[in-house]
Amino acid sequence: MNKNREPAATTLLIGTKKGAWCLTLGSDRQLRQLTGPMHLGAVVSHYVEDPRRPGYQLMAVGSGHLGPSVFVSTDAGETWRESTQPPAFAPVGSTARAVDHVFWLTPGHASQPDVWYAGTSPQGLFRSDDGGMSWQEVIGLNHLAEFVDWRGGDKDGTPDGPKLHSVIVDPADARHLLIGMSSGGIFESHDEGETWRPLNKGVAMDFYPPKEDGSEYEYGHDPHCVVMHPVHSNRLYHQNHCGIYRMDRDKGETWQRIGDNMPVEIGDIGFPMLVHPRDPETIWVFPMDGSGQWPRTSPQGKPAVYRSHDGGMSWQRLDKGFPVSQAWWTVKRQCMAVDSHDQTGVYLGTTNGQIWGSFDGGDSWQGLAMDLPQIYSVEVAERAE
Repeated sequence: MNKNREPAATTLLIGTKKGAWCLTLGSDRQLRQLTGPMHLGAVVSHYVEDPRRPGYQLMAVGSGHLGPSVFVSTDAGETWRESTQPPAFAPVGSTARAVDHVFWLTPGHASQPDVWYAGTSPQGLFRSDDGGMSWQEVIGLNHLAEFVDWRGGDKDGTPDGPKLHSVIVDPADARHLLIGMSSGGIFESHDEGETWRPLNKGVAMDFYPPKEDGSEYEYGHDPHCVVMHPVHSNRLYHQNHCGIYRMDRDKGETWQRIGDNMPVEIGDIGFPMLVHPRDPETIWVFPMDGSGQWPRTSPQGKPAVYRSHDGGMSWQRLDKGFPVSQAWWTVKRQCMAVDSHDQTGVYLGTTNGQIWGSFDGGDSWQGLAMDLPQIYSVEVAERAE
């Protein structure tokens, strides 16, 4: 057992439709306390702690009266300061856009301790070089001529508006960035955001008619969540409107639909995608019902996590501890998280305001908090005791 990893207290940072909470577990995995709310009544789309600076936190806060902003805490959420310059679009030609809400927050590379990235709705990418206190557009994307076509305008069928999400900084290369856009697809930069290209080869687009020449659509896709393995950065996964996919960059740039290996009666539609912090072959998803009118609930009202230990070639249903029927909730794309313990902890938050935890990699589940508002994000913060 790695003794440097186990003595960590785990805090879940929880963003909801009506504020934010923290749920703290001791190194023994016993519940210590649920604290909050913070920003009660405001939509908290994402609440994240900086792994480079324990206790340094950012929160994406939306208020119907004061508008969207980012708040910064340097003392693990005890006090907060609003960004002096929140993300905002500059006009592009005759087009002026306004940020409806900040949807996604990502810390920069370990070599750039003050850098953060933010994704917004409508789709835009922003960067901060001062720890989140001021934000500037990533001009190479937001002002790119092709960006209008890639995102399909600013109105689509995405609930609460189109999103730029899954902002990924390659841990092996600070200049290598990935983003997901719903709708639009997955896009990649190798020069810290100055230039971009689509990365969608092999992804189905069931909601568009096939092209007459039989070629694939380069953009216009709907990725729900994209992840890169934190150690083996050549391994990518993503959950899509049209399935679950895997890519091995050392073998090419085509996505493989591993969701075809899911049970047919469950399908491979859902929002969150989670990868084990050390093992690139172990992944988790939470399927939802994407049939008919897309109810976005647990299939048949029977919630379950599905786990693969072989990179998506086979899947195991994990539902011990969950309700066995009449549980019509789902899990949004930012609402699954994993800790770094040797016996991996997996956590999820539901649209019914519940926090569930598993301390055995998903084999069994227990309720940790049951009566919060609708949960928008769950992130893990770990500190030595």
